[in-house]
Amino acid sequence: MNLLILCTFLAAGIALAPVLIQRAYRAPRIPEQGTPADRDLPYREARIETRQGKQLFAWLIPADQNAEPAPTVIILHGWGGNAEQMLPFAVPLHRAGFAVLLFDARNHGRSDPDGLSSLPRFAEDLEDALDWVARCPEVDPQRLAVLGHSVGAGAVLLTASRRPRLAAAISIAAFAHPEQLMERHLRSKHIPRPIVWLVLRFIEYRIQARFDDIAPCQTIRRAQCPVLLVHGEDDARVPFEEANQIHANRQDDRVELLPIPDAGHESIDAIDLHADALVTFLSRHIVTDQPRSSADTSPFDAPESASCSPATSPADSEIVSSTC
Repeated sequence: MNLLILCTFLAAGIALAPVLIQRAYRAPRIPEQGTPADRDLPYREARIETRQGKQLFAWLIPADQNAEPAPTVIILHGWGGNAEQMLPFAVPLHRAGFAVLLFDARNHGRSDPDGLSSLPRFAEDLEDALDWVARCPEVDPQRLAVLGHSVGAGAVLLTASRRPRLAAAISIAAFAHPEQLMERHLRSKHIPRPIVWLVLRFIEYRIQARFDDIAPCQTIRRAQCPVLLVHGEDDARVPFEEANQIHANRQDDRVELLPIPDAGHESIDAIDLHADALVTFLSRHIVTDQPRSSADTSPFDAPESASCSPATSPADSEIVSSTC
């Protein structure tokens, strides 16, 4: 009888897995309502062509219209987020002399739809955004940093493990392992453990990646640039212990941990109190007065091949092509 029950659970899991995945992991789409001009930031609106032929909506905020090509921070939102939600980060970075690129991942904000969203797809979009912004005249391609929140933070760490020429990376509220995160979510819905296991294996099949290979607690070991892990001590969605888990698996002391007291998972506005720490970290690893040689004008490098436990004024905003 027990075998019959188990077989029934397994058969139900196989039948229900696609439906569960689509419903549980469909990213809510929230289009932008405002612009960087609402925060007195100059910007240029852009469409970034991806390797799959899709387009990503983006805002490029130049450091200074009259300055030399500037060090630049590429910012990526989390699940269900958009570029507008990350604008609080752009204000102190622009004030400190950085150019900023904010963009929507596929299936988010005003970017194109494209099947099932996943951490690897967030990372693909981030890498395409890096390659695009490196060709912009306002940007110094030798001084690029990335910053991401939640799933975007996981994508930042995966990208940092692949791109040796990144200057720095900031991960905000990253989970340690995607399987742990999704298992908690599915179990909270009282889904039987055998079906949870099947769903997780099916997700790995759909995203064409093993969770152990893309988990932040694994990719942090392969990070090839300085990394700042930022995490709210009151994060109920991704407990602070997961930041400790990622930090414990670091390769060396180039990975730092910054706890944020009284901050939860979505406490992006806490940037008002802790912006100086982020700017100091970035400035330490992106020398703003670094001279540029003629070789420095080449585009950013293309990606290289690479397990732990579970611009203009706001009024002049324009659409630009994938060549800037």
